[in-house]
Amino acid sequence: MLAVPEISLQGLHIGSSPERSLVPSPPGSPRTQESCGIAPLTPSQSPKPEARAPQRAPFSVVVAIDFGTTSSGYAFSFASDPEAIHMMRKWEGGDPGVAHQKTPTCLLLTPEGAFHSFGYTARDYYHDLDPEEARDWLYFEKFKMKIHSATDLTLKTQLEAVNGKKMPALEVFAHALRFFKEHALQELREQCPSLPEKDAVRWVLTVPAIWKQPAKQFMREAAYLVRMCSVTLGPWCSPTLPTTHPQAGLVSREEAEQLLIALEPEAASVYCRKLRLHQLLDLSSQAPGGGRLGERRSIDSSFRQAREQLRRSRHSRTFLVESGVGELWAEMQAGDRYVVADCGGGTVDLTVHQLEQPHGTLKELYKASGGPCGAVGVDLAFEQLLGRIFGEDFIVTFKRQRPAAWVDLTIAFEARKRTAGPHRAAALNISLPFSFIDFYRKQRGQNVETALRRSSVNSVKWSSQGMLRMSSEAMNELFQPTVSGIIQHIEAVLARPEVQGVKLLFLVGGFAESAVLQHAVQAALGARGLRVVVPHDVGLTILKGAVLFGQAPGVVRVRRSPLTYGVGVLNRFVAGRHPPDKLLVRDGRRWCTDVFERFVAAEQSVALGEEVRRSYCPARPGQRRVLINLYCCAADDALFITDPGVRKCGALSLELEPAGDTPPGRREIRAAMQFGDTEIKVTAVDVSTNRSVRAAIDFLSN
Repeated sequence: MLAVPEISLQGLHIGSSPERSLVPSPPGSPRTQESCGIAPLTPSQSPKPEARAPQRAPFSVVVAIDFGTTSSGYAFSFASDPEAIHMMRKWEGGDPGVAHQKTPTCLLLTPEGAFHSFGYTARDYYHDLDPEEARDWLYFEKFKMKIHSATDLTLKTQLEAVNGKKMPALEVFAHALRFFKEHALQELREQCPSLPEKDAVRWVLTVPAIWKQPAKQFMREAAYLVRMCSVTLGPWCSPTLPTTHPQAGLVSREEAEQLLIALEPEAASVYCRKLRLHQLLDLSSQAPGGGRLGERRSIDSSFRQAREQLRRSRHSRTFLVESGVGELWAEMQAGDRYVVADCGGGTVDLTVHQLEQPHGTLKELYKASGGPCGAVGVDLAFEQLLGRIFGEDFIVTFKRQRPAAWVDLTIAFEARKRTAGPHRAAALNISLPFSFIDFYRKQRGQNVETALRRSSVNSVKWSSQGMLRMSSEAMNELFQPTVSGIIQHIEAVLARPEVQGVKLLFLVGGFAESAVLQHAVQAALGARGLRVVVPHDVGLTILKGAVLFGQAPGVVRVRRSPLTYGVGVLNRFVAGRHPPDKLLVRDGRRWCTDVFERFVAAEQSVALGEEVRRSYCPARPGQRRVLINLYCCAADDALFITDPGVRKCGALSLELEPAGDTPPGRREIRAAMQFGDTEIKVTAVDVSTNRSVRAAIDFLSN
């Protein structure tokens, strides 16, 4: 470690006491073999936090990719008319009766690992393969959750295909992103033949807000990846003539600003603020005419009182609507608070925003929260139910040896899952693939009907049509663990003191289409006076919001830091205050080692563009690289980098040019870090030459 931070605390964390001299722990200090440094720079006056508005690049079009756990899609808008959002063309294939503005997040690779197809095309092709042939192909579905669940995510993390074969996760994600790039660019060329080939597109990629920095960096690295591919991609990205050529990534590393990472509930919030009253559905406890819970009505009547109040300030309301803020927000007051619950395939993701007028910007009130309580949990519950009936070992073997048939079974269950409702009385029939029936007879020596009769699961029978017949109560039970987890997350957030006074809950995401979830959320939260609102196009809310976010990324003005970030430093040792085992004596001076010097605290409000500044000094002349370890923790009161819960999470890297004509003496490199964006960003400058220094924060090398 070859850097020394400045004594003074600059930026968000201002001021230092006289006894606090901030120097990184040197080589050989107790428990900090990775930290080192020599002496601090001369103290300088701490400037006030500087907030700089992001510069808008001259992109002709914004393309947003909503990369979901179960389904994905893209949409775009041109800079000449940013409010006009164009949805992607309807996808080839698909299920009857299901909207095709998204496609399943399914990727199919050849036995050699080359790209074959994505989405419906991949699913249908894999379905039609001969069972023995299918065992050699690599089929990936619902693989996004791996990035969230991996505790040791690196660039070498592997993903397992349905047939059990493994492949680097980075390549799997890169294949999917390149598919969307080719698909979107072809559609853009058709709509706008004059669109420049280079640097015309700003890409926006959605991720859950609860994802940590390594997962966000992983998606960015996948977007950068360039790979030699053995097929030429046609208009629908199916293989044509074999050849070998490099496939470009979504963006290049040198043009990193072309790619924005958008947080999914934030994107939904940005879109919801544009909506008018007739575009929203109120999950009222009692529908007009004595209807059942879960029936929908317009939200218009809910805001009559607010509308009457705002008639007195007609100019203010007109300004909001004309400036692009939707009619709903025109009815709300500055300071009003609301929750967005993004219920997707893999996760539930919550954010709490406060509306700021007159410009309609948003302020985050509580850090993003949630967990793995998405619709996939219902699928896992169904798989466990099958294991109880037919044996867990059989289900594992069937998935490995008949992977295409397993996909057929999951498709059949998905179709029935969509029809589940809290008041449905009729049973649901789920078709078992012939391969399942035949494989069970060969493996167990009996038929599936016998297995069902002998099973302790009384809610599932064998129908005369040769199907699993599941009672509506049994289907709803599959939802309960996941739905209960979502409600618990929402209630925990609403109990926070920072979010008191919330008026609205926006329920968004693909899983929010479920009548079971809608009914449960309204039943649990409606009694406390919270109005639960669902946009009409709930499954596309995040995608459309991501397009709007790409056109105006400064709309979320203030965010909350999810963790405390900082570095390990030396302080002057104070007897009685610092532990004796932290004492280090060097050149006659007494230092306390391993002190956790905080950049930003967990749950601290950080404005977009606000910077934390630190100055570093290379330890020796001619040094070409400075590397400083970063630490993080969930608490905001950690004192040492050895405290429980504090862990090394990344490294700040500064790549230095040769000193050249730099004046003799210590060389100062000033780094500026931003914690208020969707990603942690850093820039640096060589103070002596005023030249930019290549700076990066790596969260994937641990």
